[in-house]
Amino acid sequence: MTVSRRMLLGGAAVAALPLRARAQTAKIRIGVLNDQSGPYRDTGGLTSVICARQAVQEFAARGFDVDVIAADHQNKPDIGAGIARQWYDREGVDMIIDVPTSSVGLAVGAVAKEKDKAYVNVGAATADLTGKQCAPSIVHWSYDTYMLSKSTGGSTVKAGGDTWYFITADYVFGHQLQRDATHFIELEGGRVLGASSYPFPGTSDFSAFLLQAQSTGAKVLGLCNAGADTVNSIKQAHEFGWTAKIAAMLMFITDVHALGLPVAQGLTLTESFYWDLNDRTRAFTDRVRPKTPNNWPNMIHAGCYAGTLHFLKAVQDLGIAEAKRSGTAIVNRMKAMPTDDDCFGKAYIREDGLLMVPSYLFQVKTPAESKGPWDYYKTVHTTPADEAWRPLSEGGCYFVKT
Repeated sequence: MTVSRRMLLGGAAVAALPLRARAQTAKIRIGVLNDQSGPYRDTGGLTSVICARQAVQEFAARGFDVDVIAADHQNKPDIGAGIARQWYDREGVDMIIDVPTSSVGLAVGAVAKEKDKAYVNVGAATADLTGKQCAPSIVHWSYDTYMLSKSTGGSTVKAGGDTWYFITADYVFGHQLQRDATHFIELEGGRVLGASSYPFPGTSDFSAFLLQAQSTGAKVLGLCNAGADTVNSIKQAHEFGWTAKIAAMLMFITDVHALGLPVAQGLTLTESFYWDLNDRTRAFTDRVRPKTPNNWPNMIHAGCYAGTLHFLKAVQDLGIAEAKRSGTAIVNRMKAMPTDDDCFGKAYIREDGLLMVPSYLFQVKTPAESKGPWDYYKTVHTTPADEAWRPLSEGGCYFVKT
């Protein structure tokens, strides 16, 4: 079935995308919930749906049917929670995946906990989903505010960027990212000279914040935002003739593509996936790219593929009846089974629900260094999985025994 953007728009309206392995009465249903029309539509959006469908197709013929449905949460917690409740209660959804925007992710997490249903978060960065707002039926894939801040923030200070000014999206994600980045900046001996927060969503003019940042003389402009907001912030800084370093605390290859190398060159950023990292990541990208030629996969898209695939493997191992009965039971089985996929390789899910994979600090290539379409990154530093993430003992997850 061909999926158009129109099918995925319209707020809480749900577009069903059936993918059947064989004609069985037993059926698993997966819901991809994300931003289809706002600032995160390219970092997640339709490509996340395509990547979840790719995992289902590759898993096919394992003894049960799988449906994938999708909806736009419009970056509003009440809409996201309402869709999640409808899906779990009336639509027979067994697992929700993606859910960018941390305020929405936390709201969906609360519903998943209440309903004892599986939720594989990929798009929301808040570390609270494996911390003080954890649940035994939640898995967190790809990245969080702690990992991003340690990789990008700490390394920037070590490279001489010891004074900072933040431009921060005024909601839970932005503030947590600024908080975690400040921790690592100060840990390395740096200082934060100031910060400006702006209304999210709906802000497109960042000129006043950029002027304020310039007036402080900070060596680093820290962007605690994502998606189209990050792109607009960098474009406008470039137009202002900004000469200090820009540290994009959450940026994706899709954002680099939107900026173009003449503007993005030299930026540093952190992802846990890059299409050209190794033979397996290239093989995955080759399978997906014909379906989304203008939006190559980033770590959110990769997480939607890998999270869906591991969930289905766990369903097969646990049994469909028990998987449908309890989100905690299926997530416990996901934790008990090592993960292995073409996006992240071999890894495991920690007791608090966090996927333990390395983080990669990348620098954006110059136009002369790039050898072709989407050849944008060179690796600056790799942080091993056991060092990249918040220690288990510091998270505050209520069911973790340390």
